[in-house]
Amino acid sequence: MSSRRSRSRQSEAVSGISDDQIADLVSKLQRLIPEIRNRRSDKASASKVLQETCNYIRSLHREVDDLSERLSQLLADSDSEQAAIIRSLLM
Repeated sequence: MSSRRSRSRQSEAVSGISDDQIADLVSKLQRLIPEIRNRRSDKASASKVLQETCNYIRSLHREVDDLSERLSQLLADSDSEQAAIIRSLLM
């Protein structure tokens, strides 16, 4: 048995997840991330997929923060009944 295969089985025993399952999860991520999905090549390395996934999540966090700030500003500047309803829904 090769050293690589032995390490793979040892890590599977510890983590409870097989290399095939990891490959399947990376493939699913690859289809979900726009930056990778829009490329012409079919496959990206697992490390590239994970890196792009982290970048995408960071950009989503920034977008949520920006939208939250804009909504807060809008609600602070507005005394309308709609603003009161929105405030109550957010609480």
